[in-house]
Amino acid sequence: MSRRTSYLFTSESVSEGHPDKVADRISDEVVDAFLAADPYARVACETMVTTNRIILAGEVRGPAEVIESLEDRARAAVRAIGYEQAGFHWRHADFACHLHSQSADIAMGVDASGNKDEGAGDQGIMFGYATDETPELMPATLQYAHNILRALAEARHSGAAPDLEPDAKSQVTLHYEGGRPERVTSIVLSTQHREGLTPAEVAEIVRPYILRVFPAGLVTDETQWLINPTGNFVIGGPDGDCGLTGRKIIVDTYGGAAPHGGGAFSGKDPTKVDRSAAYACRHLAKNVVAAGLAAKCTIQIGYAIGVSHPLSFYVDLHGGSDIDPARLEALLPELIGGATPRAIREHLGLNRPIYARSSAYGHFGRTPEPDGGFSWEKTDLVGELRGAF
Repeated sequence: MSRRTSYLFTSESVSEGHPDKVADRISDEVVDAFLAADPYARVACETMVTTNRIILAGEVRGPAEVIESLEDRARAAVRAIGYEQAGFHWRHADFACHLHSQSADIAMGVDASGNKDEGAGDQGIMFGYATDETPELMPATLQYAHNILRALAEARHSGAAPDLEPDAKSQVTLHYEGGRPERVTSIVLSTQHREGLTPAEVAEIVRPYILRVFPAGLVTDETQWLINPTGNFVIGGPDGDCGLTGRKIIVDTYGGAAPHGGGAFSGKDPTKVDRSAAYACRHLAKNVVAAGLAAKCTIQIGYAIGVSHPLSFYVDLHGGSDIDPARLEALLPELIGGATPRAIREHLGLNRPIYARSSAYGHFGRTPEPDGGFSWEKTDLVGELRGAF
């Protein structure tokens, strides 16, 4: 059966001030705090935020004194996002920490000992994806949805748009023709704002920032604009909706354009393959597309808890390449040391405090940073892949 080439597709994004993203940010601040003190610390931290409350829970293994710093880090994160509202304020919110020691049974399976290599921190399936629809090699619908919210957040933080508040959601629908993005059929934006603004006034503020996000010609006179379609969005953030770590996994990855293994990223140290192996899958898929071997690439790796080597490694080139996927299935794991948890961490340099910055606007499609942030976005394997094929 031939693949459809003419269709509509939609992806959404949420801002750093969305309640679930506030929770993700705080959980990743906890990861960074422990990794800064001990690169081999173990962290599995969940955060809940609601009306003037911040609650941490989970399991950790690392320097005990880090626990004492977490309240200050959580409040600093909320302040950086911009919450100084009556219902959620970085200074006045109640803080509770219920982190405790990691299970000895889990540690026994994951830790390296004797002739046993470090095992996966859990069982599971992880996916990575890349497509040549955008320069970032990400699905266009998701990349544009992220870019809209990032542009508005920058305007809010700079003071250029002082009437906007931190909580926001975006959604972009594209019409694809010949399998390529042809035009924007609808743009949805709901953004928290100060009391007294009408939807028309909000639309006037945000429209110029949104238009700058799209390449020329994608937005047309027929594009449907839905700005604050409920009519009012003053009460927002954790005061309007409880936030939890890990509830925006499709926003964090590929906007629904590719499969997802189901595990969240934020709050987890890099021994957890939910995070590190998903980063490795993206790294490999992106390099395949960047090398020109395919227009799209999906990769899946399967793991068992406590076992170092993957149970499976699968490559799908979506029928758009003459390359035999089986050859890539044999080659790609070897480019990252067999895709064991330890090899992934070492290849990508993941035992560093680089995670809080990834908690909003997607873990993928970002620019690699000098200190190792977003290392999984590097295209350092392109030369080897082109040479091999």
